[in-house]
Amino acid sequence: MKLEQVLDQIGSNRRFSEQITSWVRLPSRPAQYGEIPPLHMKLCSALHTRGIRKLYSHQAEAVHQVQSGKHVVIATPTASGKSLCYILPIIDRILQNPQSSALFLFPTKALAQDQRTKIGQWISSVGGGIASYTYDGDTPADSRRSIRHAGQIVITNPDMLHTGILPHHTKWVHLFENLDFIVIDELHSYRGVFGSHVANVLRRLQRIAAFYGSSPTFIASSATIANPRELAEGLTGRSFALVENSGAPTSKKHLLMYNPPVVNRELGIRRSAILEATEILHQLLANDVQTLAFARSRVQLEVLLSYLRQRLPNKVIRGYRGGYLPRQRREIERGLQTGEIRGVVATNALELGIDIGSLEASVLVGYPGTIASAIQQMGRAGRSDCPSVAILIASSRPLDQHLVTHPDYFFERSPEHALVHPRNLLIRVSHLKCAAFELPFTREEVCHDHEQQEILDYLAENRVLHASADRWHWMAEGFPAEEISLRSASTGNVVIIDRSEEKPSVIGEVDEFSAPMLVHEEAIYLHESTQYQVEHLDLKERKAYVRRVDVNYYTDATFAVETAVLEVFRGEQHRYSHRYFGEVRLSAQPTTFKKIRFNTHENLGWGRIPLPPQEMHTTAYWMTLQESLTNHFTDGEVESGLMGLRHLALEVAPLFLSCDRRDLYAVAQVRSPFTGQPTLFLCDAYPGGVGLGESLFTLEDQLLRTCIDVIENCICSDGCPSCVGVPSEVGAHAKALAFRMLDIVMGER
Repeated sequence: MKLEQVLDQIGSNRRFSEQITSWVRLPSRPAQYGEIPPLHMKLCSALHTRGIRKLYSHQAEAVHQVQSGKHVVIATPTASGKSLCYILPIIDRILQNPQSSALFLFPTKALAQDQRTKIGQWISSVGGGIASYTYDGDTPADSRRSIRHAGQIVITNPDMLHTGILPHHTKWVHLFENLDFIVIDELHSYRGVFGSHVANVLRRLQRIAAFYGSSPTFIASSATIANPRELAEGLTGRSFALVENSGAPTSKKHLLMYNPPVVNRELGIRRSAILEATEILHQLLANDVQTLAFARSRVQLEVLLSYLRQRLPNKVIRGYRGGYLPRQRREIERGLQTGEIRGVVATNALELGIDIGSLEASVLVGYPGTIASAIQQMGRAGRSDCPSVAILIASSRPLDQHLVTHPDYFFERSPEHALVHPRNLLIRVSHLKCAAFELPFTREEVCHDHEQQEILDYLAENRVLHASADRWHWMAEGFPAEEISLRSASTGNVVIIDRSEEKPSVIGEVDEFSAPMLVHEEAIYLHESTQYQVEHLDLKERKAYVRRVDVNYYTDATFAVETAVLEVFRGEQHRYSHRYFGEVRLSAQPTTFKKIRFNTHENLGWGRIPLPPQEMHTTAYWMTLQESLTNHFTDGEVESGLMGLRHLALEVAPLFLSCDRRDLYAVAQVRSPFTGQPTLFLCDAYPGGVGLGESLFTLEDQLLRTCIDVIENCICSDGCPSCVGVPSEVGAHAKALAFRMLDIVMGER
């Protein structure tokens, strides 16, 4: 059945139609063209052979800006042909000057392999002769020497640049002496912790390029975010020209907002988003509509995949997430391209622009946390001339409920700002050690940066560096880059080892900070819908040992967080509340896990997680309620209202930040040891912080007004997961109390 017919069925079926809060139909749009800028004759011939007589307007503008010597960032929608914006000027330069070289950075190995294929096709179309190589952890050792000496186009990722290229720059003299271009693809993915690390890696890269006498031009491409130019400049320290008006054609698209039905109005409980997604995906896949579903977590992915395989045993449906081994992920990508695989349930690992063919439907099981990510995920369907559909199925989380009941907010609001904080002290110290290992620092080089001089002197005092009259040299043993993970606070992953067979085998991995929550002892680890029980977690050796089981439940862990203020950076006082931004110490400890039955999602029992707490210093925003407000409430009411605010603020805060709720910790203290008053903390979930707390300090009024709006529009009588949390967890009357507190606080403003 064709997609339009399936949508007609959904629209005419009251089971589904009454839950659709918005149905936006976007018409197709013709292409807007621009003239092809002057290019080498071989490249012009290749364009004509492919039937390309004109470029899309944004492609023509981008190529022109690059040829004029400007750093350029292209921010146009998914499937608008951004890759041609950097492939054309780079191949043109190499054809004009065969000594020229370029470095391509992609955030994942999968995307790098995908783009290498595209680049190789263009190289073949101009007659070959351009050496293009992928250099990552999978590159054979015997190939690496030839790549270092002969690579005109080197394709890699930030992690390999960080550990495998920059520390060994003396082996890459040809690349760095002739480096004309640096491409940063999927720029929007370099935000938060990862982006802050990458910003420092790019500064190290430019420092080494300058040492060899080159000054490369940056070409960056990004999905739709509010601040692509600001992000590009924050990552590189350079000024950029922005190209953002897309000339690419678009096909007809349906965008649906879907809110699961209410099963208990008094308690405000709706049917599970996973169960509703199962029904909708069954409608699409049973009618052979090739579909990609995005789950919000690994556990959710595996549960949904299990349900779909039970319902549709004759359809090829796969899971896709970061913990799968590379071989599995490549196999799934090829299956989507060929059409052999009809459905995939993925995490945001498939959000990036890997070529997976022309899907007809994209289903988001829960709001992904940012409008930018939602646009990316919705854009994975509809990459051809055929109609497509994207459906957002709301979970019971307050943020989801706010958006699904205010669809205009989603469709009319611009995407979020992507934040990076390259001067995070812990991150900066780590990369200054790496930079000193690569090249000695000179006093002339750092004379305008007092903080950098202080860090270098500190490292010299601790015998990591040796300070002479005008230089700082590396003197410690070891290889600093190997100790720094760009993607998390940990330096490595925990591998998951299956001991079901006589010969144990590695089936996946999780990052070190997530391991206590996902692979604690007795946890059920789901992998491609197969169940494994964790028998032993060895954090010291970074190994989790599992064995296949067949049980009717999965597990979900909880953790407790405590915080203490170390230093106040900024503060602002009002009559009823004070707000602050500063440094705090966090202590997080996994506590218990629940056993949740498949299909019914009822609680079958629980267990304790006997693991030690993890501590970190980070930054936070906090709001303190003053006596002028708390005098209107009893002590029990203050506690209930504050706990409700904690639940609600943690869920709503990502609406104003380019982050996930898991990037924040929320702590409510009825009587804070530091302030002596009831206090709500929202903390960066990364050592040193990455700017989230400071942004919330600035955005407090907007945050609190949105919290009021969520409470006012929630259908429950006295608290539920969609607003302040369930009364049994946050206290009686928490909904009314939280609303009253917020109303008093915002009334004076």
